[in-house]
Amino acid sequence: MVLASFHPTVQAWFAERLGEPTQPQREGWPSIRAGRNTLIAAPTGSGKTLAAFLSAIDGLLSSGPELEDETRVLYVSPLKALASGHPEEPRAAARRMRERDPSLPAIRVVVRTGDTSAKARASMLRKPRTSW
Repeated sequence: MVLASFHPTVQAWFAERLGEPTQPQREGWPSIRAGRNTLIAAPTGSGKTLAAFLSAIDGLLSSGPELEDETRVLYVSPLKALASGHPEEPRAAARRMRERDPSLPAIRVVVRTGDTSAKARASMLRKPRTSW
């Protein structure tokens, strides 16, 4: 099973919420997990974004009980609308996983676009992430 290398809580969440991985996920995860640059070209709705986010979430959750207050994952979106919409997916997933296992670290996120105010950008420098 391709999810066997993921944290047990991630495996359980995925199986319960989504069932089986899609082909882009099955084929993408080994490369992503090996730390290689990976391009997944597949139709909309095939799980490409979750392939990347779930690997990132798993890496953070497997890091230990607390995360340093630093940026560890950077997601660059080609469209502002995608950047604004996507954070809710990993936020919700991470929140549900932490509800299953409170010993997991809190994962935090901020979204920055060209419209982000100077005040918000300065705040991001002082505290790079807010809790999920």
